[in-house]
Amino acid sequence: MTLTRAKVLAAAATVLMGTTALVQAQERGGVMTFGRYADSLFLDPVLNDANVDIWILSNMYDTLLLPTADGQSVEAGLATDWSVSDDGTVVTLTLRDGITFSDGSPITTEDVIWSLDRARNPDNGIWNFLLSAVSEVTAPDDTTIEIQLSQPDPAILPALSVFNTAILPKDAFEAMPGETDLEKATAFAENPIGSGPFVLESWDRGSTLKLVKNEHYWADGEDGEKLPYLDGVTFEIIPDDATRILRLQSGEIDGAELIPFARVAELEADPNIDMELFPSTRVADIILNVRPELDGEANPLSDEKVRQAMNYATNKDAIIQVVTFGVGTPTSSYMSSTTPLHTGDGAVFPYDLEQAQRLMSESEYPDGFSASILTLAGNQDELGIATALQQMWSQIGIDLEIEQVDNATRTEQYRNGTFQMRAGAWTNDIADPSQITSYFAYSPTIDALHSGWKSEEVDSLFEASQSEMDEETRAEQYARIQEIYNQTGPIILLYETPYPVALQQNVKGFYQIPLGNNIFRETYLETE
Repeated sequence: MTLTRAKVLAAAATVLMGTTALVQAQERGGVMTFGRYADSLFLDPVLNDANVDIWILSNMYDTLLLPTADGQSVEAGLATDWSVSDDGTVVTLTLRDGITFSDGSPITTEDVIWSLDRARNPDNGIWNFLLSAVSEVTAPDDTTIEIQLSQPDPAILPALSVFNTAILPKDAFEAMPGETDLEKATAFAENPIGSGPFVLESWDRGSTLKLVKNEHYWADGEDGEKLPYLDGVTFEIIPDDATRILRLQSGEIDGAELIPFARVAELEADPNIDMELFPSTRVADIILNVRPELDGEANPLSDEKVRQAMNYATNKDAIIQVVTFGVGTPTSSYMSSTTPLHTGDGAVFPYDLEQAQRLMSESEYPDGFSASILTLAGNQDELGIATALQQMWSQIGIDLEIEQVDNATRTEQYRNGTFQMRAGAWTNDIADPSQITSYFAYSPTIDALHSGWKSEEVDSLFEASQSEMDEETRAEQYARIQEIYNQTGPIILLYETPYPVALQQNVKGFYQIPLGNNIFRETYLETE
């Protein structure tokens, strides 16, 4: 454990040093091959909500502002300067000189206005709420953007660094075939044009996705030459954890994500591997469908006492030891402890089998029931969690069936609300509690994790928090939201963990920020 903690601290120090934390002899060229657990689904930044897409999008598209390396603030992106008016209702940004899209066409204020209008359109995607306070976007001149707000928004600057506010070329997008935004986005995403460090070269779905260097990227490296250092990044889709690690150890790939914690110590001891545990906002949980009926039958998970019994019967410390080998810590809220305005200390539902059995006996299902959970095929951590829960919940009369499925199948059932339970994981994309709260608890967004859960008090508190500029009042609002959701919400609270990424020793400059974005723009391959 000492070595693991040291790795966490070392990773934190590396990230906090920011984007200049590279050795002096950065090398250029070469293609890095990175093993992913699942393929992307849809490379459009607005109509999206999946990490398998988001963590790729951040390398293809740029936003006006970028998240800092520690995930706590913003820094210059396509805009170099920004300010908020004293009354909090006008944001003014200055565009960077000479910026272009990956096809060489200039990025204009018209593109910015169109992109932000598309992102804030209530009919487009689920993240439009991040820009719900925006009433109008204008351009006083060719380099200035003014964002008028209908009310003060405490999260407006972080929102301008989130993937869905990426700037796209208006004319190229609108020229796509189709009548609807979705139809045009689907066509555009086949050959997307962005302004990020890389461009999509090819995509063999389910197998390989290749990005190549954007020759028109605006940022410079420490040597004064344009980033990125790499000629490209190839993403190999390797769902099975063991296979992904084996290919890394054999030198077939240069890096691999989501390493099972059971393998961390082994890879830390491998002299050819750099095993990183990057600081994160990642929380693991089990998402429950709490609608009154599923497939025409009464749904036991709609019973609040059943859900509380399941939480109390879940031995988080045991799961943390079995699955994360002690790296994780029990979640004290639905949001990570690194999320602003988080409240809580220790597990929300400490393990108490007697209390769990009592609650189950008081529920509408005192004799128990059968249920199923969707896990990702080949994912050792999810299978480990589900197997542990299978044993733990059997003690309160729940017969749990584990269904291992591919990511596309699980995502479809999840979004359609036809699942019963699924293993879940969340990472913030913004340094503010509004995003995770909208996704988890605010019912108008996606029915609270597609679960069907709803609290009118939570909905009202969330809406009020969106324009609350008094920090103390906003903290009180989020404290109450967490109190309600943590006790009655549609999840089994488990643990939070760092991001486990394994790299070949010659891979330098790669990091994953706490918000999840994989940063490849300063990555290079060191040669002897």
